[in-house]
Amino acid sequence: MVGALGPGIGIGLMVQGALQGIGRNPDAAGAIQTNMILGIVFAEAVAIYALVVALVILFVL
Repeated sequence: MVGALGPGIGIGLMVQGALQGIGRNPDAAGAIQTNMILGIVFAEAVAIYALVVALVILFVL
Protein backbone atom coordinates (compact mmCIF):
# COMPACT_ATOMS: atom_id res chain seq x y z
CA MET A 1 0.00 0.00 0.00
CA VAL A 2 2.82 2.39 0.81
CA GLY A 3 4.40 1.73 -2.59
CA ALA A 4 1.28 3.03 -4.32
CA LEU A 5 0.93 6.14 -2.16
CA GLY A 6 3.60 8.19 -3.94
CA PRO A 7 2.44 7.40 -7.47
CA GLY A 8 -1.16 8.02 -6.45
CA ILE A 9 -0.34 11.48 -5.16
CA GLY A 10 1.85 12.18 -8.19
CA ILE A 11 -0.87 11.16 -10.62
CA GLY A 12 -3.37 13.36 -8.81
CA LEU A 13 -1.06 16.35 -9.03
CA MET A 14 -0.36 15.68 -12.72
CA VAL A 15 -4.05 15.55 -13.55
CA GLN A 16 -4.68 18.70 -11.53
CA GLY A 17 -1.95 20.56 -13.42
CA ALA A 18 -3.15 19.27 -16.77
CA LEU A 19 -6.72 20.35 -16.10
CA GLN A 20 -5.54 23.79 -15.01
CA GLY A 21 -3.46 24.08 -18.17
CA ILE A 22 -6.37 23.03 -20.36
CA GLY A 23 -8.56 25.54 -18.54
CA ARG A 24 -6.10 28.33 -19.32
CA ASN A 25 -5.39 27.29 -22.91
CA PRO A 26 -8.05 24.98 -24.39
CA ASP A 27 -6.31 24.98 -27.79
CA ALA A 28 -3.38 23.03 -26.33
CA ALA A 29 -5.61 20.29 -24.88
CA GLY A 30 -4.28 17.58 -27.20
CA ALA A 31 -0.63 18.15 -26.38
CA ILE A 32 -1.35 18.53 -22.67
CA GLN A 33 -3.37 15.31 -22.55
CA THR A 34 -0.67 13.40 -24.40
CA ASN A 35 2.03 14.54 -21.98
CA MET A 36 -0.25 13.89 -19.01
CA ILE A 37 -0.96 10.31 -20.10
CA LEU A 38 2.76 9.66 -20.64
CA GLY A 39 3.52 10.97 -17.15
CA ILE A 40 0.76 8.82 -15.66
CA VAL A 41 2.20 5.73 -17.35
CA PHE A 42 5.65 6.35 -15.87
CA ALA A 43 4.23 7.07 -12.41
CA GLU A 44 2.04 3.97 -12.52
CA ALA A 45 5.07 1.87 -13.45
CA VAL A 46 6.56 2.68 -10.04
CA ALA A 47 3.43 1.32 -8.33
CA ILE A 48 3.58 -1.84 -10.44
CA TYR A 49 7.25 -2.35 -9.50
CA ALA A 50 6.30 -1.94 -5.83
CA LEU A 51 3.58 -4.57 -6.26
CA VAL A 52 6.04 -7.00 -7.87
CA VAL A 53 8.56 -6.49 -5.07
CA ALA A 54 5.84 -7.01 -2.45
CA LEU A 55 4.72 -10.25 -4.10
CA VAL A 56 8.29 -11.51 -4.33
CA ILE A 57 8.84 -10.76 -0.65
CA LEU A 58 5.54 -12.41 0.25
CA PHE A 59 5.89 -15.62 -1.72
CA VAL A 60 9.61 -16.16 -2.27
CA LEU A 61 11.35 -14.97 0.87
